[in-house]
Amino acid sequence: MQGGYRLLGANASPYSMKMRALLRYRRIPFVWEPASPQLAEAFRAVRPAVVPVLHYPDGHYANDSTLLAHDLEQRHPDQRSVMPDDPGTRFVSDLLEDFADEWLTKCMFHYRWWYAPDRRFASLWVVGDRFAGAATMPAINGSALAGDPRADTRNTGPGNPVSGPVTAGELDREIERFHDRQVSRMALVGVTEANKPLVEASYEMILSAFEDGILEQPFLFGSRPSLADFAWYGQFWPLAMDPTPAGVMRSISPRLLPWLLRIDDASGVQGAWRPDGSRWSTRLLELAGSIYLPFLSANLTALEAGTQTVSVELLGHPYNQTPFKYQGKCYLELRSKFAALPADARDSLKPLLERTGCLPFLR
Repeated sequence: MQGGYRLLGANASPYSMKMRALLRYRRIPFVWEPASPQLAEAFRAVRPAVVPVLHYPDGHYANDSTLLAHDLEQRHPDQRSVMPDDPGTRFVSDLLEDFADEWLTKCMFHYRWWYAPDRRFASLWVVGDRFAGAATMPAINGSALAGDPRADTRNTGPGNPVSGPVTAGELDREIERFHDRQVSRMALVGVTEANKPLVEASYEMILSAFEDGILEQPFLFGSRPSLADFAWYGQFWPLAMDPTPAGVMRSISPRLLPWLLRIDDASGVQGAWRPDGSRWSTRLLELAGSIYLPFLSANLTALEAGTQTVSVELLGHPYNQTPFKYQGKCYLELRSKFAALPADARDSLKPLLERTGCLPFLR
C-alpha cells in the first residue's frame, strides 16, 4: 500500500479508539477499518496478534498503541504533538497513560464480563461488527475476513466472503463462542469475586477525579490533549457504552461523557500546554501512587521470584492475579524514563511525586 495509513481495529476496543482519536487530533491522514479483512494478514506480521494494528504507507504493520504513538511523533514531528514540551510534564503524561492502559482496562474488562447485561451487549457489539466488516469490505488477496464465522478460508475466492444476510442463529452461535472465550479469561486478568470490591472502588474514585478535573481545564495538561488524555479516553469509551459501568459513570461523573465526545474528534482543537500542574493530574497521580504503582511493584516482585500469584493490598482491599510480563516491562520502562530525566526536571518533579505517593516506586 502506498499513500496514507490504515488503522485496523474494532469499535469496542479501547486501544483502537485511543489511536483513532489520536490520529484525528494530529490530522494525520488515515483510513479507519473496524473488523478489517486485512487483519488476517496483519496478524501474521505482528506479535501479539491484537488490535489496533497500524498499516503504514510503506506497507509494514505494527501494533501496541503506546509504541505507535511514540513512533508517529518521530515520523511527524511538530505536527500537533501529544507529548508535553516540559520533560517533567511529559513523564507525568507517560505515567498517567500507563495507569489508564494497564489499570483502567481492568475496570473495563471487569464490568464488561462480570454482569450478564454487559456480557450480552459486548458480545453482540463485537460479533455484530465482525459480521458487518465481512459484509461491507471486500476480502484481501482472496482471503476471507479473519474471525468471520461463515467464511471458509480454505476455499474462499476473491470478493466478499459473506454471500447472504446474517441469520439470528448464526449471530447467536458466534456470540456464545465469543462470550465463552472472554469469560474464560476473567481470572487471568484479575476479574474475580475477591477483587471485585477493589476494582469497582477504583473505578468510582477515578470517575470522581475526572468529574472535578473537567471543570478545571479542558485536558489534563492544559487546553490541548496529551497522550495520557487519549489513553483515558480509550478505556472510558467502552465503559461509557456497556450498560452497568455507563450507569455508574453517569451517576458519579455526568461531565465525563461530553468530555469523551469532545476528545473523540479533537481535530479542531487549538490549545496550549499549561506551564504548571493541575489538581486534576495531581489527583490521578495520588491514585496511581495508592493503586497502580503498588500493583506494578508487586507484579514485578512476583515475576522476579517466579511465583504464580501477585498478592498486594490496595485501598484496604486484597488483590490477587497471575503475574503479567508486559506489566513488568511497563514498570521497568517507567523507572527508566524517570531515571533518564534531566537532573533539573527530575528534581523539580520529586516533590509532587513524593506528595502523591509515587516517588518510592520510581526510584
